[in-house]
Amino acid sequence: MKKLVPDPPMPLPGQFRTPEHDLATQRIRLALAANTAETSILDNLKATVPTAVGRDALFSVRPGVSAEEALVHVSLLLDCAVQVSDEISERASGVERGLIWSMIHSVEMANAVVSALLDATRPAEAGAGR
Repeated sequence: MKKLVPDPPMPLPGQFRTPEHDLATQRIRLALAANTAETSILDNLKATVPTAVGRDALFSVRPGVSAEEALVHVSLLLDCAVQVSDEISERASGVERGLIWSMIHSVEMANAVVSALLDATRPAEAGAGR
């Protein structure tokens, strides 16, 4: 007997998209389009505003932190996530190990983007790369 509905039912394209994500993506695209060689995108970003962390709001992002300082902190957090994930993956097996490795690579890529943004805004050191 053939099943009429696959197990599990396949999601429709775009079913998991959120309007907030689309708006954030649009704001990033507009900021990148406005970026010129003379100005840094970090110079165009405003300082942080107070933002609750998690549902319980026990912690929050401190207001007034510069974009560069915030990105440095994000880079450190992503590096910590890679280190923790490396430790966890040593004890995992099967599907869990694959999921953890996927997460590690995603975090490493995010960290590379943050580092590239930070490195692009810093003046090159004399004699670097020689």
